Amino acid sequence: MATKVTMEALSPTMEEGRLVKWTKNEGDAVKAGDVLAEVETDKAVMELVARGDGVLRKRLANEGDASPVGTLLAVIGAADENIDAIVGAAASTPAASAPAAQAPAAQAAPAQGAQKTSVPQTPQQSQGEASAPPQQKAAPPTTAAPPRPAGPPAQKGNGSRPGAPAAPGSRPRSSPLARRLASDKGIQLGGIQGSGPGGRIVKRDIENAKATGGSARSAAADRLAAEGDFKDVPLTMIRKTIARRLAESNGPVPTFFLTAEFDATRGAELRAQLLEMGEQYKVSFNDIVIKAVALALAEHPEVNAHWLNDKIRHFNRIHVAMAVAVEDGLITPVLFDADRMTLWEISAKARELAGKARERRLTPEEYTGATFTVSNLGMFGIDQFTAIINPPEAGILAIGGVEEKPVVINGALEIRQRMRVTMSCDHRAVDGATGAKFLQTLKRYFENPLSLII
Repeated sequence: MATKVTMEALSPTMEEGRLVKWTKNEGDAVKAGDVLAEVETDKAVMELVARGDGVLRKRLANEGDASPVGTLLAVIGAADENIDAIVGAAASTPAASAPAAQAPAAQAAPAQGAQKTSVPQTPQQSQGEASAPPQQKAAPPTTAAPPRPAGPPAQKGNGSRPGAPAAPGSRPRSSPLARRLASDKGIQLGGIQGSGPGGRIVKRDIENAKATGGSARSAAADRLAAEGDFKDVPLTMIRKTIARRLAESNGPVPTFFLTAEFDATRGAELRAQLLEMGEQYKVSFNDIVIKAVALALAEHPEVNAHWLNDKIRHFNRIHVAMAVAVEDGLITPVLFDADRMTLWEISAKARELAGKARERRLTPEEYTGATFTVSNLGMFGIDQFTAIINPPEAGILAIGGVEEKPVVINGALEIRQRMRVTMSCDHRAVDGATGAKFLQTLKRYFENPLSLII
């Protein structure tokens, strides 16, 4: 009996997947458990395996295609088995649904006065082409202008305005001296606006172009003519999920923010001393923060919580997620039981998870189940920022960069290393005083880093 290969839900939040690569060809023998294809989910690239034995008779999706969960991708069967009915049924599905998908777009076109929103309301809106202002429409292909008939040169006062660019395909008007200077300096005249009579390019225009990079400007003009004003980039699975999840958080979740500044001098000294002991003892500020957050959460279980609409769940175990930037978005791998891990275990595990995240090789078990999240942009030179809560978590901590600042300590001015943190709190689960007390505990741990390793 034939086995249908469908787009499986390879992660808990997956609604559709993009087929990255087939690893089996039509006619190949397969066994249950063999990898048939690689699929990009909303979080990572996962393997799609066969659920039966036989021959891969038919592939119904191409590499790069995005398909909703449950869509038939291929058929496995015996070499002589008739699969026409299965393939025919799959082929008729998109044909039947195409008119239905086009109807909402056709109905929405005349409704220009309707209220606009950045949050897609339907799958068609989330994937359809956005209307652009007239000045941003793609430029039509340029064609060479017909040659002008021979005749006397244009006279002054013919309507040409100074600075007007030459018509597409025509030779820019320029003085002999300007042409010679442009040739000597390797500057293209096509990207220069003339300031002389009738838009003519003169000596000073060439000199200004040299100072401002005329040849680069010409290259940009050529690219504009070839590609138009803009380029549409299709959404990846992870970018669609980020958009949906952040829209769910930023609107419905009543969020408030608490900012504090920590002294990072002792932390910097500890890092330097550990590095002197050997590369295996190397830790980052982010590792120190994660360990300090985990210990602080152990003392404040009301922050280590999820909002579940009809109840607040306080967790007895502490699972800290860390935001990792990937090529087309971000993902939050989880350090489970982070309070029980040593600082070096956190450092090693964090590096491992970050590497897998950037290679899109995380499994669902490695990026789900967090009770609190830490996001760090300090390495990008950001002093302070606010992060968006990842529901149903009750909070997220945003970490800024470490920098030297003059600070008054015991009446004396000292240069210390300082770091700013901002906690975003879901007010339904965490009150202001609760969040403030958590930050006080976090400050105590972070500013006394020896407490993190003993």
